[in-house]
This record gives sequence, C-alpha cells and structure tokens, in this order.
Amino acid sequence: MLLQPQLENERIRIRPLKAADREALYRVASDPGLWDQHPVKRYQRDVFDNFFSDSLASGGALLISRADSGEVIGSSRYAVFEGFPTMVEIGYTFLGRAYWGGKWNAMIKEMMLEHAFRYVEQVLFFVAVENFRSAGALKKIGAVQIPQEEYDQYPTKDKEYLLFAIKREEF
Repeated sequence: MLLQPQLENERIRIRPLKAADREALYRVASDPGLWDQHPVKRYQRDVFDNFFSDSLASGGALLISRADSGEVIGSSRYAVFEGFPTMVEIGYTFLGRAYWGGKWNAMIKEMMLEHAFRYVEQVLFFVAVENFRSAGALKKIGAVQIPQEEYDQYPTKDKEYLLFAIKREEF
C-alpha cells in the first residue's frame, strides 16, 4: 500500500509530511485544548518534536491543509501491521480546534479510507479510552468498536486503547 499518497478534493489537501512542515504543524499542535483527552500532551514542544520525528520516521505520516488557502490544519498517519496484510491503521490524527465538529474530519477520513480500500480489506483505529471525542467521531463515520481479544496480534500500546474498524464492504 502507498502509505504517503497525495489526496485532494475541493476543500482538503493531504500530502506526505516533510521535515520543513515542523513549525507549521506545531502551530496547530501547540494548543493545549487540542490534547485534553489524549494521554500524550503534544502541545509541549519537546513532546511534539519527538512526535514529529517519529512521524517522519514512520513512512506513513501525512500533512493536512486547506485546499483554498494552504493553511495547515492537522496531520494523520497510515501504518501497516506485520502479519496482517489485509489491514492498515489510520491513526495519530489531529486537527486544529477550528476544524472540530463540522464535516472536516469526515471528509479527511473518507479520502483516507477510499485510498486505503484500494489496497486493504479493513482499516483499524486505536483510541485512548479517555478520548470519547475521537471515539464519537469514529462512530459518526461508521467505525465499529471491536473487542481487542478478537485479534491475535495488534500494535503494542503503552496504555489501554479501544479498537475500532471499518471494513471495505461496509464502507
């Protein structure tokens, strides 16, 4: 699967994350309110810098911007699962708070899901237990919560996470 596609519609542009994007993305991530339900407080500069470096190294990180103005509004990431070639994760997604509650997240996820389903049968999302906002947003786009014990193997997480999935045939 191509993990860093260039995707675009009339409102959104998604492209591979580059080292030069660090400051523009930090301007979005530096809002403490963005992270109030997240276990990792990426508004702190050193925490963000580690996250950004990990994102670049992942080979699947994406920058999200407005198509009309080029304004950076967030980031997301694809990740593959060793031993599960029919699945991919969409995760580490965040959007500036000005883009919460409307259609932005749904449009972004739709673009990313359409791309993923050209290659895989199922897309997984891991959400921190305390992050009810992200869990609710996933339910709005049709993701179903899956008991993790149904999987023999899944990415190691250092806290308890909820697992959501969307299958290609249900998209």
